[in-house]
Amino acid sequence: MRIVVLIFPGSNRERDLCAALALVTGREPVRVWHRDTTMPKCDLIVLPGGFAYGDYLRCGAMAAHSPIMRDVRERAADGVPILGICNGFQILTEAGMLPGALLPNRSLRFTCRDIHLRVENNQTIFTCGYAAGQTIRVPVAHHDGNYTADAETLDRLEDQGLVAFRYCGLDGDLSEAVNFNGSARAIAGILSDSRTVLGLMPHPENAVDPLLGSTDGRAFFDGLIGTLQ
Repeated sequence: MRIVVLIFPGSNRERDLCAALALVTGREPVRVWHRDTTMPKCDLIVLPGGFAYGDYLRCGAMAAHSPIMRDVRERAADGVPILGICNGFQILTEAGMLPGALLPNRSLRFTCRDIHLRVENNQTIFTCGYAAGQTIRVPVAHHDGNYTADAETLDRLEDQGLVAFRYCGLDGDLSEAVNFNGSARAIAGILSDSRTVLGLMPHPENAVDPLLGSTDGRAFFDGLIGTLQ
């Protein structure tokens, strides 16, 4: 199995991500620089967190036009799974590969802490390691994680089972209090129509080792890699 991790100027979670993937697969991912125009044949492409291009203009807006993104779009069209975490999610929306946009948090502050997520759909390659409705604890670290889309798009995401994760309380409850960044319908992660592209704001790669305070992210990668093997 070969996994490609894309790196943009300002990426800062690629090492965490590569460590988590290597832990599960026993093999280091291939790192590809954003200015490359092609990448090797692979089974999974991951866009890590960070602040691509310093988040100038809008988060992910400049990275969406990096040379490598043309190949990413082509691979996605061919069915290669694409995962975007945090800044990677922002890039995927700016590239038009996922609907909606990520706005500044409701507090207008950078938030870095553990939060709870509810698994909304476990019938995908990305979420099959969990049970539907399961609550997990993983970290977030973002300033612009407030997911928004028009009502028609939000309804379509709901109706087609394309909401992967939602911010929730310890017991899976939904409320404005636990929806800390103000995301529409507490959405934390969404899927493409083909369900082969996932964008999510929280960081499962930082919840794979007991030393990090939670191992709830390990099942995310175990399920994903197990499906691809």
